[in-house]
Amino acid sequence: MKQDATFADMLRLAKQAPASWNRPPPLPAALKTGQPPPIPQKNLFTSQFLNPGELARFENLMVFARTIVEGWFAGRHKSPHFGFSAEFVEHKPYAHGDDIAHIDWRVYARTKKLYSRKYLEETDMTVHLLVDASPSMDYTGPKRERKFSRVARIAAALAYLMIRQGDKAAIGLFADGMIDQVPPGGTKRHIHRLLQLLERPPVPGKRTNIPRALQQAAAQMRKRGRIVILSDFLGTDVDAMFDALGQFLHRGFEVMILQVLDPDELDLPAVNVARFRDMETHQEVQVEPEEIRAAYQRELKAFTDGIRQHAMGRRITYEMVSTKAPYLEAIEAYMGFRRK
Repeated sequence: MKQDATFADMLRLAKQAPASWNRPPPLPAALKTGQPPPIPQKNLFTSQFLNPGELARFENLMVFARTIVEGWFAGRHKSPHFGFSAEFVEHKPYAHGDDIAHIDWRVYARTKKLYSRKYLEETDMTVHLLVDASPSMDYTGPKRERKFSRVARIAAALAYLMIRQGDKAAIGLFADGMIDQVPPGGTKRHIHRLLQLLERPPVPGKRTNIPRALQQAAAQMRKRGRIVILSDFLGTDVDAMFDALGQFLHRGFEVMILQVLDPDELDLPAVNVARFRDMETHQEVQVEPEEIRAAYQRELKAFTDGIRQHAMGRRITYEMVSTKAPYLEAIEAYMGFRRK
């Protein structure tokens, strides 16, 4: 009886309630138009240093790096064992979690102990990416990507590739000296730190000084590894730069130089009259490109040939990349350098 009375009381209260209480809650605006409601998206990486707009660019850079590298792997390397050198280095005691494919069963048959074979690519290799963030890198040709955006994307893809291949990666930005550096690391979270640094724009009011930047960076590079320098190298004292690189070569570092230039810098723009402005010294000159094109191309060729010859003489890898060339050219160049 108590249950019947309670139900009757509830029914009576429902009849006395305002009409609005009996109405269902309003539908979301999206459903009125026939579209499903948006699903809240949780970002996999959040940072106290980035606002939502910067975070969106950061994620785009991460997606770009992953897409370029994974696409390159899919097209070039089918073997799941890519990255392991056939050059044997030494044995090490087997530890829980090691790949059982590397256990040396012949040693086990003799000693009744488990040892893994250690290969050259398993040794701890650190790669330092030094990225030019001077004002000259802010140049962009018509309907082309600005140079700094290009080197940032190349550096992002290389960092992702290095860590995917088991190497450790570090990145430093420089102009008239080192601006900022992220120390070496090899985790997925570390990739985010590296890409966060690459979001910085070129530094105004600075002039490129690669020799000074190399001297400052040397103090942070205590362990032998690889160095990749990404720059246009315009206005650089080539002799002083290679003198500064000498200390790294003496310590056993492997060095790669990636020179990134816009087609306008290679051939001059096809216009009748142009006003050229130095992005670092702000000096200007107005000329007809056709009158100086041949002389300019000779000077530029002599400059780039000088870098290439210095590099060859010191067993340094040198590659030139145009901003209109595919990104994969830089990936291929680095892989050739990595296999040396």
